[in-house]
Amino acid sequence: MATHDPSFIVDDDIEVPVPAAGEVWTVGAVVVNGDGAAFAQKRSPDRRLFPGTWDIVGGHVEAGETVLEALAREIEEETGWCLSRVRRFLGTTTWTGDDGGGLRHEADYLVEVDGDLDDPALEWSKHSAYGWFGPDDLDRLKENREPGEFLIHDLVARALAERPETV
Repeated sequence: MATHDPSFIVDDDIEVPVPAAGEVWTVGAVVVNGDGAAFAQKRSPDRRLFPGTWDIVGGHVEAGETVLEALAREIEEETGWCLSRVRRFLGTTTWTGDDGGGLRHEADYLVEVDGDLDDPALEWSKHSAYGWFGPDDLDRLKENREPGEFLIHDLVARALAERPETV
């Protein structure tokens, strides 16, 4: 394992995209608990982008941040948890939101965190609920989405299917 930042471990061979000038990048974290369920939070109905839909932890990469620095910051801001390990790169996606914000590139990771997984410190102004989703209830992640818009469902399903065993 290689350490890229003193505050968290990054497993070997983890791909870390470097955003090009002018590109808008976001990051996403699939957090899985000891029972093999993935964390998701429901976006508030008044959100400009994807209102009322389930989402993984994540957000925009800010100027001057690396993708992994943004990942750690977003996890802490949205849950109060601290990124402890980046286990697997889940891939990149390019998407256009329904907010007029244009094309975005997203890098997603399977991660481990430190903190009370039973009591996330959600940003309640941005999220209305949270839950843990195992293989049997992943279809809930499709709520308020149209067919073909199952990015979060598909990402979480793949992360759970490919999840490395904990060490």
